[in-house]
Amino acid sequence: MNKLQVKGNWNVAKGRLKQKWGQLTDDDLDYAEGAEEELVGRIQKRTGESREAVERAIDDASRD
Repeated sequence: MNKLQVKGNWNVAKGRLKQKWGQLTDDDLDYAEGAEEELVGRIQKRTGESREAVERAIDDASRD
């Protein structure tokens, strides 16, 4: 997978996560790009969701 494909997959995943949790901002997702632990923490903080629910949603969002 080349760099452009990875970036495209991340953009799809970001869109899906924002659909699920509308309160997330581009800054939240851009800040955490490439750092899943930080992304999970930011989403938990914003949404109050459990870690497991957030990780499951990220996995679902990153699938084609």
